[in-house]
Amino acid sequence: MAAQRAYTTHPLVLRRVTVRRVEEVTPRMRRVVLGGGDLAAFTRDGIGHPRFAAPGFDDHIKLILAADGDVRAALPAQLPHGIEWTPAEHRLTRDYTPRRVDLDAGELHLDFVVHGDGPAESWSAAAREGDELWFVGPKSSLRLPERLDWIQLVGDETALPAIGRFLDERPLDVPAHVLVTVPDDAARQDLTLRDGDTVTWVLAEPGDAAALESAVRALPAPAGEGYVWAAAESRALLPVRRYLQRERKLPKDRVNITGYWHREEPAAPEAETTADAAPAPAGIPSPLPWLVARAALQLGVVDTVADTPGISAGALATRLGVPGPGIAVLLPLLAAYGVVVDADGSGLRLGAAGEELLDDHEREEYTGHEAESLLALAHLAPALRDGTSPWRLASGATLHDTVAHDAGRYGELVEECEQLVFLLTGLTADPLWEGVKTCLLTGPGSASMAAALDDAGRRPRLRIAEEGVPGEVLRGHVPAPDRIDWTAGPADVAVAAKALAYRTDEEAVRLLTRLAEWTGVAVLVEASRPDGLSPRAAEAALHAFTATGSPLRDSAALAVLAERSGWRVERTVALGWGAEATVLRQA
Repeated sequence: MAAQRAYTTHPLVLRRVTVRRVEEVTPRMRRVVLGGGDLAAFTRDGIGHPRFAAPGFDDHIKLILAADGDVRAALPAQLPHGIEWTPAEHRLTRDYTPRRVDLDAGELHLDFVVHGDGPAESWSAAAREGDELWFVGPKSSLRLPERLDWIQLVGDETALPAIGRFLDERPLDVPAHVLVTVPDDAARQDLTLRDGDTVTWVLAEPGDAAALESAVRALPAPAGEGYVWAAAESRALLPVRRYLQRERKLPKDRVNITGYWHREEPAAPEAETTADAAPAPAGIPSPLPWLVARAALQLGVVDTVADTPGISAGALATRLGVPGPGIAVLLPLLAAYGVVVDADGSGLRLGAAGEELLDDHEREEYTGHEAESLLALAHLAPALRDGTSPWRLASGATLHDTVAHDAGRYGELVEECEQLVFLLTGLTADPLWEGVKTCLLTGPGSASMAAALDDAGRRPRLRIAEEGVPGEVLRGHVPAPDRIDWTAGPADVAVAAKALAYRTDEEAVRLLTRLAEWTGVAVLVEASRPDGLSPRAAEAALHAFTATGSPLRDSAALAVLAERSGWRVERTVALGWGAEATVLRQA
């Protein structure tokens, strides 16, 4: 049976609220109470939207602000189902946890840490009754395991709204053990505690990783099945994550760690240059640090130093089976980039960059599918000249051929598609599902599509069709396994969820031709334009070209592929974040 899904999704709606009052919770925390008709079910521009829902204690809503003060120009476009983040140069967004939701009173409470900077804190400082605020979300709510004996809630003062809400509402009737780091005693709050609960306050500066780790290690480990939730500065949480997973060996589904904010390091003073020193090209960073970090992860340097702090360079070389001269080449660069340090000659320890590389998501950039795609760009010039994909030139095979015979690689694509579930409300609400009894799914987004159908109350019999990819890759991700056939076959509707994103045009035509043998209606779920919130939006077309030899395929490009395969485009459904669902019928 598939594991319980960790999140419940919600429709994405743009809402307007106004300030009702401002309260000082402590000298370090300001509460803004918001209200308005948009918290109830409402209609805007002829589109009906459900009432606000944020049932989870650590739900996040995205506040929309503007650097130039013109918030209206920074607002995203509201779709019938979902949000499209249109380009807006001065848009600022910040995620905040609702401290309290009272829909009977039509109120939403937000708590802001008073730290003196940041656009959201500045807005809260100036907030007066009647001021408006726009927000989107939450997109999902955390599902806690049903059977637990205890929960630990760990964080800095930014986590207090979530911790306070958990203690007020008690989504789990188990003892709660709370640990909060605060910069001074004035930040302490009265918390709703029960018999069996504990609370520990630790004085530490915001972002102090050593203090947070030491305090977590000092917490007793209760008996029985438990769960640890932690939220603080992102880098400060890295040693906490390592301790919980490597030393306490808590399963991944018993730990939820979220970086609530990111401390900006002070800029280093510009190095003096001499006439003999050639400066690097302005604005073009060197790939050398990336390549060195990749080598350190591949060789096991980062994990070995983490597990054996104080190890010598010679012992490290012996442990890894790397000749001494090789380590001697690597270590100075790793030290220069902050991956390892040996400040007092007592042996190697991880630096700030090395601590970050212990995080699974961080290391994927250097060792996973994304890293292989970046390396393939070494063949960009000949690929552009020859009209082929850099991936094919680098590996000798198309990306589809690669993943079809590599379950691990395909599994990475499945994980990349997990966010897709938040965008599929518009598709699952479409009338095409009326009377559908069987649905054929293909592509790494199949698990997200199956989950979205479940969330929408759709219960067709599912078929999973993957060319050459072991079904085990998807089995742990797809809900309701009792409704699934792990073989292809006739179906009322077929959904190809990100199935074309790793296929060349010719491979896409072959897939669409094959789908026509099984169904008369097909839906293509693909990204047709860059995600407007992504800081790397300009790179989206290049990444698509690297994989397939084609840029991002918009509706017109998909229509051409459909016609070549005997289909016609009936309509497109905008899903948001640059994604669309293209509905095809056999011509």
